[in-house]
Amino acid sequence: MKRILIYSFLLLSGYLVLAQQKGYRIEGDEVVFTFDRKDYALAREDGFGEVVGFDDLDINSVAVAGEFNNWSFYQWKMIKVDKDRYELRKKLSDFDYQFSWEFKYVINNFFWAEPRKTDANVTRAFKDGYPLPVYNLMMYTARPDEDGNATFRLRGHSNAGKVILAGSFNKWDEHVFQMQKKEGYWEMSLQLPPGEYEYKFIIDGEWTEDLDNPYKVLNEFGGYNSVIQITRKVPFFLRGFPDAQRVTLSGSFNDWATEGHYMLRTSNGWVDTLALVGGKHHYKFIVDGEWMVDPENSVREYDGKGNINSVCMVR
Repeated sequence: MKRILIYSFLLLSGYLVLAQQKGYRIEGDEVVFTFDRKDYALAREDGFGEVVGFDDLDINSVAVAGEFNNWSFYQWKMIKVDKDRYELRKKLSDFDYQFSWEFKYVINNFFWAEPRKTDANVTRAFKDGYPLPVYNLMMYTARPDEDGNATFRLRGHSNAGKVILAGSFNKWDEHVFQMQKKEGYWEMSLQLPPGEYEYKFIIDGEWTEDLDNPYKVLNEFGGYNSVIQITRKVPFFLRGFPDAQRVTLSGSFNDWATEGHYMLRTSNGWVDTLALVGGKHHYKFIVDGEWMVDPENSVREYDGKGNINSVCMVR
């Protein structure tokens, strides 16, 4: 269900505004990495070596290298789709629980394609906290979507020139998610993976929390960040036990409560469905007072206290 972060009856309409992203697009549950020779003017030899123009390069291969594959030159080879373009498709589920990544394209296993600094999703490269004389592309799994599962609205500020949505879902980028001005408010809808996110609005350069959202946390600057939780419905099923009187679902998601989350009896077992945020959740079933792991889930972990629990991963 879409989480509306405002407590009023404002009309949803219009289109979202987003600066053009370079190097990738998201289609359904896939990330499509796209290298287009025409987007680049310069390449640099590995190790901050010589800079060459793309007109001087004979391109034999292109690979995607980034934080998601330890900057490997060889793992994610791209497929040539025409004389200038290469593509590679990856599932969003391949990217674990991080919500943004830096990446770059590698030509002929040796040359780094240098993005233009004017592109919307470009960031300065750093190593051990020190800036490097090169730039990387940024990829965000959070993406604008009119039918997304989170709609952010800021009331008022009709005289503002620009409002940006920044948060943990895009590494607090101050440029990429530009909100659209409506009649009496600003708005942007995103599609977000399950998880808990912090965010703020940037109104003509001034950072502010969402005053219509009561959920917030103290940040390192002595102010507050607003908080939103995106959940996904997860079904749980325990087969059999037709003679049981009560079956309870207990886990890290409900502080291991022994009451309250009673499962429903069906013709072939017991069921329950919970809305969970992204990440790892430990759980067990309690059958008439007896604790047990999920017999049909082979993924289990110790909890550090000598207990073995079943594991549910939400992405």
